[in-house]
Amino acid sequence: MPTDAITQKVSERYAKAANTGEQMCCPTSYDMGHLKTFIPEEVLRISYGCGTPAGLKTVRAGETVLDIGSGGGIDCFEASRLVGPTGRVIGIDMTDTMLEIARKNASVVAANLGYSNSNVEFRKGLADAMPVEDGTIDLIISNCVINLAPDKRKVFREMYRVAKPGGRFTISDIVSDQTVPQYLVHDTQKWGDCLSGALTLTAYMTGMTEAGFLGIHLVKFSPWRVIDGLHFFSVTLTGYKLPPATTASSVRYATLRGPFSRLVDERGMTYHRGIPQSITPDEARLLSVPSLSEHFLLTTEPVTLDNRDPRWSAVLPADAPCTWQGHYALLAGPFVEAVDDDHHVYRRGEPLEICSKTVAVLETNGYQPHFVILNRAGEPVGGEAVTCSPDGSCC
Repeated sequence: MPTDAITQKVSERYAKAANTGEQMCCPTSYDMGHLKTFIPEEVLRISYGCGTPAGLKTVRAGETVLDIGSGGGIDCFEASRLVGPTGRVIGIDMTDTMLEIARKNASVVAANLGYSNSNVEFRKGLADAMPVEDGTIDLIISNCVINLAPDKRKVFREMYRVAKPGGRFTISDIVSDQTVPQYLVHDTQKWGDCLSGALTLTAYMTGMTEAGFLGIHLVKFSPWRVIDGLHFFSVTLTGYKLPPATTASSVRYATLRGPFSRLVDERGMTYHRGIPQSITPDEARLLSVPSLSEHFLLTTEPVTLDNRDPRWSAVLPADAPCTWQGHYALLAGPFVEAVDDDHHVYRRGEPLEICSKTVAVLETNGYQPHFVILNRAGEPVGGEAVTCSPDGSCC
């Protein structure tokens, strides 16, 4: 299906939904009781995202926030409240009906918040060609919208262009565990349902890294729908446009603490637990972002760790038989490859079948934030417990 045709069909579908009140796309989890205190009902009833963007929890007063696919303006208006009257919010959308509703209500929201003027501006545009100046945005949010863009890699490049050095994104979207087949890709109805345009988690995160973002990691996920064996699920991801080095860093070495026994970061650097690795200032900045810093010691001199050191982290599987229950793990952390203590090699976004013991390991605190765990079993599994292999690898 031609790109222009996809864009037109999606725009028409959302314009119709705005007029009819049809509920679309993703499961919502907004705190409507809170939002009703300052956002008009007209806006609240046409909100189609996966919930209030998690990135708004990180907003500081005075920042500039961009919402890609702002619709009726619900997320922009919440951002307006959070950045305060000295901050700025830009919403972009391609649907005239949505823009009309958002613009009409901007002054109402400003008055409800006690602002003398609205700090929200709504612009007509596409996610892959945003009418936004280079390097002007502190935080980019998007709520189940990029999925609808035919060329998501162009969207990711646009996001990187408009982000300030040191800026960040937190976006929610629908992805899949397998490549969407052509019969769904060409289904117009399912484009509007956030299905046909879904990338695999691997392709989604790789596209962001190729655009220039680093430290990309999972904030949360939830299963959504299963169609013909394809699992579609909602993910919220955060990543950073790292700033250039301004001063010389004293950090010269990084030592992986764990719980992974080996990691490969987005720049291709490999780290083995407990062994100090010489790093560059650029690498030190990457390892300092919140999603990575907890796993490393960053030091001026090499520091070696072993399992007697309290800074060493490891989670060993139970010494017991395990069962296969249909679980698959997808690495969604800020690294492209990781290895656990049972010799599983996880590659970002790629489903790996895991047994019950490995599920228990990945649900512990050190691992859990970095994994999506899906169950592909179509019915209850009744297999007997099996014993791990003699070489120590699980099952």
